[in-house]
Amino acid sequence: MSFTDKTLTCKDCSQEFIWTSGEQEFYASRGLTNEPGRCPQCRAARRSGGGAGGGRSMGGPREFFTAVCSNCGGEARVPFQPRGDKPVYCSNCFEQVRPSGGGGAGGGGRGRY
Repeated sequence: MSFTDKTLTCKDCSQEFIWTSGEQEFYASRGLTNEPGRCPQCRAARRSGGGAGGGRSMGGPREFFTAVCSNCGGEARVPFQPRGDKPVYCSNCFEQVRPSGGGGAGGGGRGRY
């Protein structure tokens, strides 16, 4: 199958871009059937988190909360809002109290479900 360069319009910036025959061949070799909807610059920005919908699925950087470590009383920074009904540990204490299996299947401690 032969491919020829195609002019497409980016759905993000509305600029025209060339979808080269080489890129089309690459897409075909990977089983991809849809034409790209974004120009290379917008695709790169989206992958690096600078474009609409890119980066973290919740948008923006991860939020951390400060709590008091239940073991040593020091500051614990955690990626969830502590509710007060379960112990919260700083990084050092967490390493000491967590089950030795690492939380994986068959690793001891409580099961996931």
